[in-house]
Amino acid sequence: MQTIIENLEATLTDRLPQLLAIPEDVYSAKPNPAKWSKKEILGHLVDSAQANIRRFVVAQYESQPYIVYNQDKWVTASGYQQWPVEDIIRLWFLLNKQICEILKNMSPDAAQRICLTESPHKLEWLAADYIRHLQHHLHVILDLEPINYP
Repeated sequence: MQTIIENLEATLTDRLPQLLAIPEDVYSAKPNPAKWSKKEILGHLVDSAQANIRRFVVAQYESQPYIVYNQDKWVTASGYQQWPVEDIIRLWFLLNKQICEILKNMSPDAAQRICLTESPHKLEWLAADYIRHLQHHLHVILDLEPINYP
């Protein structure tokens, strides 16, 4: 779990200045009406962090909780396109700091507990998958080389 935590902390340190350097109009531009803007992708990362905080906490004390969310409905309901982008970035950053603390406090036994998403996974696997998902979307926002993510 230590490697996962270090990876997330490094991502926050490295990417925060890059995210803050992108102008608001670039964040707000939609490639087409059916696609998310970079601002909405960042909002999706906020929603993902919230869903995963719940997974990482609840699965430590409940037996195999089922925790999923509808990403499109969450982005729509939150209206991220109307938010100031700096607010979304700060929220994303703080939620991920919270994830780091939760993971640091998680015992090795708790990391092996199961949470049901689309299928059952250990919390340790979900934490590693969370980082892969985060990196995938950050590469899209920052126009970096794509990272494949299912």
